[in-house]
Amino acid sequence: MCHVIVTCRSMLWTLLSIVVAFAELIAFMSADWLVAKAKGRGGAEPAAGAPEPHHPTLGIYARCIRNPGVQSVPRDTLCGPYAESFGEIASGFWQATAIFLAVGISILGMVALVSVFTMCVQSVLKKSIFNVCGLLQGIAGLFLILGLILYPAGWGCQKAIDYCGHYASAYKPGDCSLGWAFYTAIGGTVLTFICAVFSAQAEIATSSDKVQEEIEEGKNLICLL
Repeated sequence: MCHVIVTCRSMLWTLLSIVVAFAELIAFMSADWLVAKAKGRGGAEPAAGAPEPHHPTLGIYARCIRNPGVQSVPRDTLCGPYAESFGEIASGFWQATAIFLAVGISILGMVALVSVFTMCVQSVLKKSIFNVCGLLQGIAGLFLILGLILYPAGWGCQKAIDYCGHYASAYKPGDCSLGWAFYTAIGGTVLTFICAVFSAQAEIATSSDKVQEEIEEGKNLICLL
């Protein structure tokens, strides 16, 4: 018989697992990893007092640039992938980053999906789902760390130099600044390890004596703080 067990700690772990997976996915898909200096029409420096200067941005495989004046595109900024295939990603380091982040995000997505069902199923083959998910989150965190370490090594590629100037090199962003996507990826990685540790608390909460007492009383829906 399925016992739906909801505790404060298990629910918090589930929500945090979902948030982390989405945060890493959004960061990976974003073009806001590197933010270049403001540029006006034609790539020139904006004049003094010019309204809303545009900052081109460059991601792992995507970019945002000012609309060069294509009449069929009404938007002032064009965003999309600059690489039509994996081999066209600007740097070998960024290709490795994409692989490591994709693997880590895939694991986090799977854990986020499984975490929703932990309210009804807490163990499989006598193994705690919380502990297994926590282990997977720790492994995903390692993949994310490897990707984030390799990413700055690609700042010396020609694509980054075009955006960030000739002073850009490995681990030196030149004239660019780091965008919100990079910081989101770092924050998501930290939260991934927090989730991995917190999964143990979720397991303890759902197997506590109070929960066992509720089960023995014949309750199918158990909600505890």
